[in-house]
Amino acid sequence: MTKHAAILLLALAAPAAAVPGGPIGQIPPGNFLCEMPGDATGAVGLRVQAEDFAVVNANTYRTASGRGSYLLTGDRLTFTSGPKNGQKFHLISGNFLRKLGSDGQDSQLRCVRRVVNNS
Repeated sequence: MTKHAAILLLALAAPAAAVPGGPIGQIPPGNFLCEMPGDATGAVGLRVQAEDFAVVNANTYRTASGRGSYLLTGDRLTFTSGPKNGQKFHLISGNFLRKLGSDGQDSQLRCVRRVVNNS
């Protein structure tokens, strides 16, 4: 075996490099209800139905306007097609997201996965 062939085999056997942003993940299926924070004089949260979405499976979501796909890398959720294409969220937990502003920082919009005790 030549020196070049041996180097090529070693390179092919090496583990793949990490994905920028962290490991690829998925969000459990469910409906995410979105809201802006309220205040002490009224509702705790002010619902923003236009931002609601449902995770259908490991890479698909749907809204009232249609379906699309998403990519979760580390704690960053990016909608890669469909009605929310280009929107980004910070994954706080599997049930809680914060929409990212154009500056990449958490905005006030929060989306919470609906479960039995918050429907």
